[in-house]
Amino acid sequence: MTENEKILEAMLFASGEAVPISMLSMAMGLTAPETRVLLENIERSYEKERRGFSLIRVNDAYQLSTNPIYYDHIRRLIQTPQRKLLTQTLMETLSIIAYKQPVTKAQIEEIRGVNADHAVNKLMEYNLISEKGRLDSPGKPILFGTSDDFLRYFGLESTEQLPTIESADSG
Repeated sequence: MTENEKILEAMLFASGEAVPISMLSMAMGLTAPETRVLLENIERSYEKERRGFSLIRVNDAYQLSTNPIYYDHIRRLIQTPQRKLLTQTLMETLSIIAYKQPVTKAQIEEIRGVNADHAVNKLMEYNLISEKGRLDSPGKPILFGTSDDFLRYFGLESTEQLPTIESADSG
């Protein structure tokens, strides 16, 4: 690894969270394309060497993560349960939010036909959704959208990677 790649690795390790490429570039004194090349080199190096870390991209930010191939060993060490399984209700609500975002709780309830308080609260608790602002209408209802944790949970770089939904009357 080059010195700049080692510096980037150290910054990502110290952060512990996804860091936007703009911040990494600024801290390195490099352009975003130059920084992206370094990050791609790090990613290839990790894959080639089967390192304990992997470099993941979330939207236009990067984060160090443990290599999934070592998950069982890590789990035994820290003895944490696997990620929470989502019930059908939570998955339905999360799907609506993912595809319709930003969306209000009332819009979710209109689509599902039932109260969405519990589902929205659970998804917030799991950090899979977050508040994205307020609708400019009476009462200023909260707008919900997916979070970076949602992308990590489903292994996506952005919501543009969500599967397309075919129209019900297209078959």
